[in-house]
Amino acid sequence: MFANARNAISAYRKVGVDAAIEVADPHRLILLLFSGAQAALCNARAALQQQQIAAKGEAISKAIDIIGNGLKVSLDLENGGEIAARLDALYDYLVVRLLRANLDNDLSALDEVAGLLEEIHGAWREISPAAPQQAVA
Repeated sequence: MFANARNAISAYRKVGVDAAIEVADPHRLILLLFSGAQAALCNARAALQQQQIAAKGEAISKAIDIIGNGLKVSLDLENGGEIAARLDALYDYLVVRLLRANLDNDLSALDEVAGLLEEIHGAWREISPAAPQQAVA
């Protein structure tokens, strides 16, 4: 009985996430990527603390995938200027730190990456695409 309930909850969550992605604007999609990476890092941290090495590796791989194939590729390096270039370098750094965290079972590296992602995520949450732009005089 509980397995079926868990499957139903899992399916419901997947449908909810899929629906959110389908109707999200580009700004919201970036927010979802940050949330997904942070959730993966929380899972990796828990798995590492419980010495579940396979689960830790899967969660770190998911975070790496989101950062490298989601956040990083969403950057517009041609038109994004210095901010895009710095984020590109930071995302590379985060991926390297996660690879080391996975190899060394390094909780502090996971925490460092989670903290840096939260800072960027927080800044991104403050940016509202609907907010009126103030004219520069």
